[in-house]
Amino acid sequence: MKYRVQKSPLSGTIEIPPSKSHTHRALLFALLANGTSRIDKYLDTPDSAAMLKTIEQLGAKVKKSENWLEIEGVGPQLHPPEDVINASNSGIILRFIGALAALIPTYTVITGDHSIRTRRPVKPLLDALNELGTLAESMGGDGYAPIIIKGSLAGGKCSLDGQDSQPVSALLIATSFASAPSEITVKNPGEKPWIDLTLSWFDFLKLPYENKDYTHYRIPGGASFSGFNYTVPGDFSSLAFPVAAALITQSEITIDNVAMEDVQGDKKLLEALKQMGAKFETVGRSLNIKKSGPLKGCTLDINDYIDAITILAVIGCYAEGETILTNAAIARKKECDRIHAITTELKKMGADIEEKEDGLIVRRSKLKGATLETYHDHRMVMSLTVAALGAEGESTIEGVECVAKTYPNFKKHMKQLGANVQ
Repeated sequence: MKYRVQKSPLSGTIEIPPSKSHTHRALLFALLANGTSRIDKYLDTPDSAAMLKTIEQLGAKVKKSENWLEIEGVGPQLHPPEDVINASNSGIILRFIGALAALIPTYTVITGDHSIRTRRPVKPLLDALNELGTLAESMGGDGYAPIIIKGSLAGGKCSLDGQDSQPVSALLIATSFASAPSEITVKNPGEKPWIDLTLSWFDFLKLPYENKDYTHYRIPGGASFSGFNYTVPGDFSSLAFPVAAALITQSEITIDNVAMEDVQGDKKLLEALKQMGAKFETVGRSLNIKKSGPLKGCTLDINDYIDAITILAVIGCYAEGETILTNAAIARKKECDRIHAITTELKKMGADIEEKEDGLIVRRSKLKGATLETYHDHRMVMSLTVAALGAEGESTIEGVECVAKTYPNFKKHMKQLGANVQ
């Protein structure tokens, strides 16, 4: 599938989709609960479907409607899966379920698609699980999926590199259900807001933990909690794209389902855009984007909102002066090498953009239409679509079906706002 996109002014109101990160954690904790949990306004995507299938393999019973899920959990007594677990394109399934599999005394095998097997390293998690006394191996010996895990996790001490937050979150969750306390030491802690998001679930479920500056955690183990009710908030990662579209087209739009009180790290993008000159107004759970005039480039450390790197690169093309994005090396280990991919594609449009090891330098550029690749990455699809909305001439964006990973209604919403996207 492909999009054809032309320069367009925008107006109107949309509602951003629910949070992918909260949806995944809600499903995991519902599996681990004693009793039935209800999850409202969940994100219904291929990744969520893969997670639902996975928790069913581990013993959960799921009832599903268009807007809600009811999940009967099994507590920490996870059922041994009868078949290989397929993480599909989800790094969360690979890492989080990989850690939870250490609670099962039999063997669990987890694999995934080409990206999971070649681009999403899992060695830090495997090494930490081995330190905790479980068997945890990469079946190819290369630190990637397929992986094989055999418990039982009894607690203890481990250490790992924390540049990618997912293995750290995975260990925090799994060790909560170990039979004895655990101490986790994290070197190079990064993506801290995503750790905060995981720990917000601990707070919600009243699970005890100690966190010393994101480098040392103590988890007492033996966790137990009852089923819960939860409504998934809007996704700030997805919010970035309609916001950017309004800013680069000098348009005014309203976005609903924006929970500014939520812990998601990507809401820091709004602060960064204000620093560049963007004007917003929040009324309840609605965000009004005002006409701001040309934005001004600046230097941004984006480790706290790393998923925004591709859309910030686009915004940098439309901002006066120079925009420098730093502390983003982990972006090379996402669905694609996002630093290299966005540089390559924006250059096709005429962008003055320079790739660095841990980020980008972007200068104001006059973009023109081009034929663009998305590297099977949903954020590349949305970023390049937004770039094309401000460019001269028509752009063709190839391989857009992967946008369903986080924003299934992206094209519909853009057209609803007046975008010329076919």
